[in-house]
Amino acid sequence: MVERVPWMAPVDYEIMLFFDEHAILVSPRVLAANIEYDRQYVSKRCRTLSEAGLLEVVDTGLYRLTETGHTYLEGDLDVSELETDE
Repeated sequence: MVERVPWMAPVDYEIMLFFDEHAILVSPRVLAANIEYDRQYVSKRCRTLSEAGLLEVVDTGLYRLTETGHTYLEGDLDVSELETDE
């Protein structure tokens, strides 16, 4: 089971699950359309997840899940490692 991280928004888990289920590079715009959230909000959350090491920017505006992200979703990560300045 995944431990909740205090700074995470509910959409963050959905974002990471999308990337976990789809091994593709995706922009926040395409991601937002697929998980039915506002594009600007998804873009902001992708940046936050990237700063925490859960997502990585592969090309300008394209994201994918990192190994740390996979480890988090598997429930094998100490969430104290995911602190951000937010």
